[in-house]
Amino acid sequence: MDGPRQARQTGYHMMRAAVAPTRDIEHMLAPLQQAYWVDVVRLRDALPDLDPHVLLHAGPAYAADAVVPVPVMQAAAQALVFEGAAPDVPAALQLLASGTYRFEPAQNHGVVTPLAQVVSSRMPMAVVRLGHTIRYAPLLEAGVPSLRFGSQDPSCVVALHAISRLGLGILAPCLRSASLAVAPWLRDALQQGDECHSRTGVANQSMIEALVTTFPALGDELLSTLSSNPNFVLTLIMAACACVLETQDGDIKAAGGNGMEFGVRLAGENHWRKVPATAPTGCFIPGHENTVVLGAIGDSAVIDFCGLGGQALSLAPALLSLWQGLLPADAADRARYVLNERTGLVCAASIAQSGVSPIVHLAMVDAHGVQGLAGRGFYAPSVSLFSSLLQG
Repeated sequence: MDGPRQARQTGYHMMRAAVAPTRDIEHMLAPLQQAYWVDVVRLRDALPDLDPHVLLHAGPAYAADAVVPVPVMQAAAQALVFEGAAPDVPAALQLLASGTYRFEPAQNHGVVTPLAQVVSSRMPMAVVRLGHTIRYAPLLEAGVPSLRFGSQDPSCVVALHAISRLGLGILAPCLRSASLAVAPWLRDALQQGDECHSRTGVANQSMIEALVTTFPALGDELLSTLSSNPNFVLTLIMAACACVLETQDGDIKAAGGNGMEFGVRLAGENHWRKVPATAPTGCFIPGHENTVVLGAIGDSAVIDFCGLGGQALSLAPALLSLWQGLLPADAADRARYVLNERTGLVCAASIAQSGVSPIVHLAMVDAHGVQGLAGRGFYAPSVSLFSSLLQG
């Protein structure tokens, strides 16, 4: 890990991290105060000019000669099954091999997608607006197994059809009549020890309470579905944070990993700056300790680059405890080295000056596409990525 002190982890060092000053929650949430969940639409309706043969993935574009990671290919195959383009995953993989479909970075189209999930034309998208800026993110269909973990399980497509029906049929007309502010959910989460990325249970419950208060006639099926998946709110947070990166005057406008490379996109540029994506470090689910973990993947890095997640560890004692001995010694205090004090966003100039890299919370995904979710972890991209931003 990069840092001003690369001392070996000890109990003393972890104690120093644990007692680091906590950040001011209202300052953290200031950029998000005007972010609202306003609608649910299909991707094809959100982006009518997008070729339906384009499949959107997390992070920067894959190199022309790259072998797309297995979990991403499986998620893409599941997307084609959902679209009705193939009857099952094996047939969909053959269709992908034919070159009929092509991959493009989701964030290049105003979309953010979690982990290995691939977004296709008919998928239901949450619509989040901040001022005149809109970002889209797929509705999460389930916990485990799930498309975002690259699962081949047929239940994922069944669940996606179900959340499509509920999202488009129930949530969409409600949200068009009254949008919901995102910041209150995040405030509740931060006040109760969730950093809004690796831990989203409090924010999810706060979102459900806002839905029930605003729309009392919501049915039990929808509420049960949302309650059973405490990560449902994750993609709404992602979309809100992506709006912030776009609207604020920070130097980084996009961030994410594709399993092979982690990249950022600088203000005023169309291309991504990239470094190799090493696997996240973290705690394995029991029985998955021998899993080969895919390199850093997911657009949810926008949460951490917006000052939450890995930059909010001082407010997340459960994660500090879970990853004790794994985190860098300055983890709880690291935000002050990587954030712009005024905007509260991760800043390339701050990183280059301090030599400290931001922490990004990412799930550990089985690189072979068999186990799906293998554990909960974190990743710190090389400082060289941000130094290169300043060098042009």
